[in-house]
Amino acid sequence: MTTGSDSNAVAGGPARHIPVLARHAIERLAVKPGGLYLDATFGAGGYTRAILQTANTHVIAIDRDHAAIAQGAALAEQVHGRLTLFEDRFSNLETIAGGASRFDGIVFDLGVSSMQLDDPARGFSFRLDGPLDMRMGSDGPSAADVVARAGERDLAAIVARLGEEKHARAVARAIVRARASRALDSTRALAEIVAAAVPTRQVAIHPATRTFQALRIFVNGELAELAFGLAAAERALKPAGRLVVVSFHSLEDRIVKTFLAERSRRPAGSRHRPEITAPPPTFRVLTTRPQTPDASELAANPRARSAKLRAAERTDAPARAVSVEHLLPPLPGLAEIMRGRP
Repeated sequence: MTTGSDSNAVAGGPARHIPVLARHAIERLAVKPGGLYLDATFGAGGYTRAILQTANTHVIAIDRDHAAIAQGAALAEQVHGRLTLFEDRFSNLETIAGGASRFDGIVFDLGVSSMQLDDPARGFSFRLDGPLDMRMGSDGPSAADVVARAGERDLAAIVARLGEEKHARAVARAIVRARASRALDSTRALAEIVAAAVPTRQVAIHPATRTFQALRIFVNGELAELAFGLAAAERALKPAGRLVVVSFHSLEDRIVKTFLAERSRRPAGSRHRPEITAPPPTFRVLTTRPQTPDASELAANPRARSAKLRAAERTDAPARAVSVEHLLPPLPGLAEIMRGRP
């Protein structure tokens, strides 16, 4: 997530936004002259600009948002071949890397960007009315499609598991009741329905916040993207390459924490199966506890309040052929919902 104005001169000119925990992220990447780095979520290019300040560095940047890639074209031209942009999902970063362990560092900045939140046409926020879209890319079903097609049970599961909303059943029931008489295809319409269904005493947090978060994560498959992106990063990093992940949601942070814990320790054998050969660790964790924004950053950027940074260094052990599906919460399938799951 990127936000705020940046008055510092950086490669390609002043950045329109800066990423949360930028200084810590760049320090953890340990950027070196001539290195090759991957910015898995380009956004407004804040991390990329910071990396390019080091002499002769090259960055490959990915974003599934066409607008972000289009806006990055000017920077790519200004740095004369040191930046290559791909409009793609970061779960495909291994393909983008050409299947080789070639990166000195990979950084993930998860969640939705301020550019997306502040554009009512994207439908991420109910602060300004707009179409209920929420797609980070331009393909696939929108949030309005899910709200229109999902059954009450599936809606409740999505809102409860991805939004951690205690009143998920009431929210789902209210949505199903309301859509029987009118289309819920705008952010304001959905926010009003949810607000009426969720009792709250928290003045600072709108009662629809968790539901909107849940729908956004679901529509974009964000948790699966993260899990598969981490596994791809393991294969794409050089030995001693750095992995840095900034997350904004407890479910995201849990996936990152669990992935790094699994990859940084040797699975314990037992006296009953002493013949088991444990695979060597593929990462060395650099952050025993996540780094969080300090008071000055929070004062300048309240949206940074939930940010957590975790970092690790790649060992020279072969990448593990281990599934990451176990990192994901059980959820209804988006394709099943659109087909009309019974």
